[in-house]
Amino acid sequence: MSNLLPFEEALTAIEKAATVRVASETLPLSKALGRILAENIVAPINVPPQANSAMDGYAIAYQDWQDDKAFVVSQRIAAGQAPQPLQAGTCARIFTGAILPAGADTIIMQENAQVEAEQVRFLSTPQQGDNVRPSGQDMQQGQTVALSGQQLSAMKIGLLASLGITQVSVFQPLRVGILTTGDELIPAGSSLQTGQIYNSNGPMLEALVAEAGHMVTCSLHAADTPAATEQALQQLTTECDVILSSGGVSVGEEDHVKHVLEKLGTLHLWKIAIKPGKPLVHASLDGVPFLGLPGNPSSTLVTFHWFARLLLSVCAGAQATRPKAYTVKAGFRRSKAIQRDEFLRVTIQQGKAYPHAQQSSGALLAACESQGYLHIKARESVEENQEYDFYPFNSF
Repeated sequence: MSNLLPFEEALTAIEKAATVRVASETLPLSKALGRILAENIVAPINVPPQANSAMDGYAIAYQDWQDDKAFVVSQRIAAGQAPQPLQAGTCARIFTGAILPAGADTIIMQENAQVEAEQVRFLSTPQQGDNVRPSGQDMQQGQTVALSGQQLSAMKIGLLASLGITQVSVFQPLRVGILTTGDELIPAGSSLQTGQIYNSNGPMLEALVAEAGHMVTCSLHAADTPAATEQALQQLTTECDVILSSGGVSVGEEDHVKHVLEKLGTLHLWKIAIKPGKPLVHASLDGVPFLGLPGNPSSTLVTFHWFARLLLSVCAGAQATRPKAYTVKAGFRRSKAIQRDEFLRVTIQQGKAYPHAQQSSGALLAACESQGYLHIKARESVEENQEYDFYPFNSF
């Protein structure tokens, strides 16, 4: 095991080696959902532009306040109207979102008002500034409100629209190529013959890439020969910004991907101290980043979540982020410690993590019936009620 690269070192190495692989373009804000910002956004105005009322009520100058004073209503201000300056000693009827008139600095909510003909008395003593939203309360002119590398969510779209922004500079979608290998794999819909299994990694990787916000532009399957593997990789290199593969990266006689990579490109790292997912390859082909994932489906899933997701994010121009962990107590114990970081598929019940009975690297049902990974670090046993890092699947 001494030749295996530790998990954290592998993550850092892949992140540091990655560079942005896509150009930027300008899009209408309405078409930019899910895209990655290519520049910082600075607020061109204050939001709100002017101080306004947070309540339906009455605007006064706090200095005019007197207990039991009857205020004359000198104007009525609805949202969207430009008010007149407040007449000294009077109040203004005002509605939520309406601009605060010059001279006023406090809003008394209508529930605390008693209307008497053209006058109003107030039933409680206000504090200066009550129920006023000051100009720039949400965002101030010149404030950086969005960073290059952030993905544009619906909330962020709304925020930029509130600034009057109509166009944004975003990175073009990352073009991802996928290669699966293995003579035993056949596409779903075909008739299984002895020794064959359906190709699940190809469809799963395509879905994982799309779920991460990137674009699969080419998906190939190569026979277990050096020539077929080389031909597929050369095609993917010319058509894609990043290449992901599954299978063919271990030490078997029919595992040709690593050898072809050594022939055509530059090998950066191989074999990670992780379970499942040890035989992972990071390389480059004519400058195109390549990540070879193991062929067992659970190993493919784990290594995509941890390594491919990170690589794709950086290459797409996004900020490199790690998934957020939550500490949970183990609902089981395991005295045996292994030399690799292990990611157990677990379910949380009453605040404790319980492993799925099937932890085989070839089993996908375990992930579908679990909620996330419990991270057991290398050389650690598992003690019941001790806390460990838990990563929900939706954090990837």
